[in-house]
Amino acid sequence: MPPTSKNAPGATLGHVGESTVPFELPSSALDGVGSRPFGVYVHVPFCVTRCGYCDFNTYTAGELGTAASPESWLDGLRRELDLAAKLLGTPPPADTVFVGGGTPSLLGADGLGDVLAAVRNSFGLTPDAEVTTESNPESTSPEFFAGLREAGYTRVSLGMQSTAPHVLKVLDRVHTPGRPTRAAVEAREAGFEHVNLDLIYGTPGERPEDLRASVEAVLAAGVDHVSAYALIVEEGTALARRIRRGELPPPNDDVLADDYELIDSMLTAAGLRWYEVSNWAASPEARCRHNFGYWLGGDWWGAGPGAHSHVGGVRWWNVKHPARYSSVLARGELPVAGHERLTEDDRHLERVMLELRLAEGLPLAALAPDEVERAHRAVADGLLDSAAAAEGRAVLTDRGRLLADAVVRRLVA
Repeated sequence: MPPTSKNAPGATLGHVGESTVPFELPSSALDGVGSRPFGVYVHVPFCVTRCGYCDFNTYTAGELGTAASPESWLDGLRRELDLAAKLLGTPPPADTVFVGGGTPSLLGADGLGDVLAAVRNSFGLTPDAEVTTESNPESTSPEFFAGLREAGYTRVSLGMQSTAPHVLKVLDRVHTPGRPTRAAVEAREAGFEHVNLDLIYGTPGERPEDLRASVEAVLAAGVDHVSAYALIVEEGTALARRIRRGELPPPNDDVLADDYELIDSMLTAAGLRWYEVSNWAASPEARCRHNFGYWLGGDWWGAGPGAHSHVGGVRWWNVKHPARYSSVLARGELPVAGHERLTEDDRHLERVMLELRLAEGLPLAALAPDEVERAHRAVADGLLDSAAAAEGRAVLTDRGRLLADAVVRRLVA
């Protein structure tokens, strides 16, 4: 089945007593800064409630108490971005900014405006920068979207998951079924050309008619981008505990495949084309440019608790707890919990794994000779497109998309 997690540099739950490590970028990583796409990811770790399926690095007010607040987090964010700019030397302006979480919309339009101002002050933005924020539909309004536009945001991504109340209940989602599509319409009326709605499919108890109704609602909202993710049951979540106790059945692979085909056929018929296994867009302009930075090996700075970064083959990640994050930055230090220098084998594996998921696929020339042989066998098995292979590219067929992870394993075995 297609991979089920979002392609965002988030993190799992952390604790206050995390340690940091000394960190600096080698000159080999810094040499190419500015020649590759450069993005900024900002992680907002706050949520009103915790969804039963979520293992992202998020915290409710009750979990944090007085240990951290949006104000202390924003102070830390400003410090981190300033330190980042110094570490990079002459940092390139950001081509893309993505504010994720958590629930960024809890900050309000003014708070999100402050976030973007911090990025702009430390890095600057290219004239055509794509600036996205995720939002929970229940914490948005027409005034909220108007404020985002005024602040400089160009794109909004709204969590919808489903229109079926019983599906939302299993997921512990608190929004009312019709609110996400109304929010999407409000965003468009505020002047956002690019609006995304997220779907989750394969939830226990979701019927084909439930999924069809959800996709129909997405299309009626007139959005130009849809992301659809198969439900993954993460260890440590409330959903995993319910399945372990036998209260709910686990996701079924055959059902997930049927669901994916239903979503793809409905979106394609409506003019939204897949450009990555879990993403569909109405036009090339509607595609999420920020995610291409991850998929094509670009550079990005991930700011905020638990955020991951990558520059020139070096990857690092921040401490996860907001209180620890803020206290380290108050000392004038970067809140880096760990880092790694990717080997050539690491980078090759990640390139195959990520580029193969794209509609354009992967150049066969990027593969080793034995991998090319395996790619041709995958063509014979109907997993890779024969016409694309004749032109020198490995491109997943419709069947190959359903088995994307398995195809990757076949190529790089």
